[in-house]
Amino acid sequence: MQTIGKTRWAIPEGYIPPQSTGEGRAFESHETACILNANQQDAQLELTLFFTDREPVGPYRIRVAARRTLHLRFNDLNDPEPVPRGVDYACVLESDLPVIVQHTRLDSRQAELALLSTIAYAHD
Repeated sequence: MQTIGKTRWAIPEGYIPPQSTGEGRAFESHETACILNANQQDAQLELTLFFTDREPVGPYRIRVAARRTLHLRFNDLNDPEPVPRGVDYACVLESDLPVIVQHTRLDSRQAELALLSTIAYAHD
């Protein structure tokens, strides 16, 4: 397979709603970076968060196995610190190999769930 993807991605719009309806992980409001690594080697990524009123946080270190996909919930990121809920942020992902990144949000603050998804901005 021919190499596909880019090594630098940006998601300028990030926000984890502070509340959720329903029970369990499936109905928890969340942000996700869906990362596709079609390479023959594992990809090592660093994610940095940017905020409106404080210094950036990161890097969060992420490994995506060769020829696999990872649906990375920002809610699960804890090191170097948890991603805050109810706060606007943006992020930059940098990878040692070309990957594809898609951004998805589930907003379950109301019984009528809202889901959005878009391809992140790629730049090399």
